[in-house]
Amino acid sequence: MKTVIKNGTIINTEGSFIGDILIEDGKIESIGINIDIDNCSVIDAKNKLVLPGGIDVHTHMDLDLGKYRAIDDFYTGTVAAAFGGTTTIVDHIAFGPEGCSLNYMIDKYYELAEGKAVIDYSFHGVFQHVNEEVLKEMEKLVEEGISSFKIYMTYDNRLNDEDILKILIKAKELGAVIAVHAENHGAIQHLREYYGSLGKSKPIYHALSRPDSTEAEAINRMIYLSEIAGCPHLYFVHVSTKKGLDEIISARRRGVKNIYCETCTQYLTLTEERYEDDVDGLKYIMAPPLRKQEDIEALWEGIKSSQVDVIATDHCPFFLEEKMDGKSDFRTAPGGAPGVEERVEIVLSEGLKRGISIRTLVDKLMTRSAQIYGLYPRKGAVQVGSDADIIIIAKKDKIITIENRHSSADYTPYEGFKVDYVVEKVIQRGKVLVDNNKFIANKGDGMFLKRSNLCDL
Repeated sequence: MKTVIKNGTIINTEGSFIGDILIEDGKIESIGINIDIDNCSVIDAKNKLVLPGGIDVHTHMDLDLGKYRAIDDFYTGTVAAAFGGTTTIVDHIAFGPEGCSLNYMIDKYYELAEGKAVIDYSFHGVFQHVNEEVLKEMEKLVEEGISSFKIYMTYDNRLNDEDILKILIKAKELGAVIAVHAENHGAIQHLREYYGSLGKSKPIYHALSRPDSTEAEAINRMIYLSEIAGCPHLYFVHVSTKKGLDEIISARRRGVKNIYCETCTQYLTLTEERYEDDVDGLKYIMAPPLRKQEDIEALWEGIKSSQVDVIATDHCPFFLEEKMDGKSDFRTAPGGAPGVEERVEIVLSEGLKRGISIRTLVDKLMTRSAQIYGLYPRKGAVQVGSDADIIIIAKKDKIITIENRHSSADYTPYEGFKVDYVVEKVIQRGKVLVDNNKFIANKGDGMFLKRSNLCDL
C-alpha cells in the first residue's frame, strides 16, 4: 500500500515548507501539497517536523576489545538508534588478529550484523598494518561498496607516518575516504605513565593525560601528510577541541582540499568537570576525553559556520560494573559510552536554542555524512527518488533518563538532560519502525548498504 505523510513541515538543507510526501515501494514517489490520499495509508504530521532519517557514521556495535566487549550488538544497538531517529549507521569495526587481511574483520562483521540490525548499515574498513596485499584488498573492497577505511594514530595498532602516507596515496587513487583517530600516541603514553608513577589515578587524570595539544598536533600532522599524498578525502573522527578544529580551519584557508570534520554529541554538551567525581567520572572515560566549555563553544560555532561537517556519536557502551574496574586506576576502565539514541533529540534541542538553523542541523545529522560516505542521495534527504527514511519530530519536553533508554547500557551520560524536540515516528524505506515509543520493526529488517566512492564529489 502507498503511504502519504500529510501536512508536515518538511525540512531539507535547501529549505522547508508545509506539504505532503507520497511513499511507494520504499521510495519517495512525490512531494507536494494536497497529494491525493485515495488507496493510501495516511500519517498526519500536522504541526510536526518531517526530517530525513538520522545517519550516524561513527558507532561501535559489538566491539571486541579483548577483556571487554561493547554490550550493544547489532540488534540492541540499532533498536536504540531507531528510537532516537537514526535509520542508518556506518560502523567502525574492531581490530582482528595480528597480521590479518583487510577483509578478515569485514567478513566477521557481515556475520555479526546480518539478521540482527533493524536499521540499514555499512562498515568502515580498518587498517592494522600496511603491505602491497592489503592495498590491493582496499581496491577490491571499494569495488564491493566499502569505500571508507579507518586508521589510528594511537593504540596498539597505530600506524607510523610512512604507512599512513602509503594509504593516503592509495585512497587518492581510489576516491576512498580515510577516517582517522588523531591523537599523539607518544605524548599520551608518557603522560599516562607519568601520572601513574605519581599515584595520580583518578578520572580527572584521564583528561589531563590527553590534553588538547595531543589532538591538534596529530590533526596537523595528518593534514600535511594528506597534502603530500595529493589531498585524498581525509575525515577526522570525534574532533573534541578548539585547537583541533582551528588546525582544520587553517588548512582549509590555505587551500587544502577534501578535509572533513566530525564531532560528537558528548563534545557539544559535557565538560571535563564530569571527571572530578572520583567514581561517577569513570562513566565518561572515552578517547578523546571530555573537554572545556571553550571547546564546546568553538565546536558549536564550527557547526554554525559549517567548519564542522558531521555530528556523530562514537557509541560504544559498557556496563557500569565494567567501567568501575577503573576505581583504582582510570587507565584500566574500558573507553567508550552510549549515545546513539540521544544524538538527534539533543542536537536539535541545543542547536536551535543557540540560534542555529534547523536546515544546518539536518545537514550535520543526516545529509553531509551521506554525501561524504557515498550514501547520497539514496539517504540523507527528503527528496523524490530517495529511500523513504523519514522521522517525524514533535516540539515537546522530555527528560532523558536510563528508564526511557533502549540500549543494553545501564546508564546514559545524559541522565536528566531536558530536550525540547522528541522523535515520535521513525520510518525506514516506507516501513514504520517506531511509533510513539512503540517498537514495531522486526529483527533483521536492516540491510547492508553498498556505498560509492568520492571520485566525483
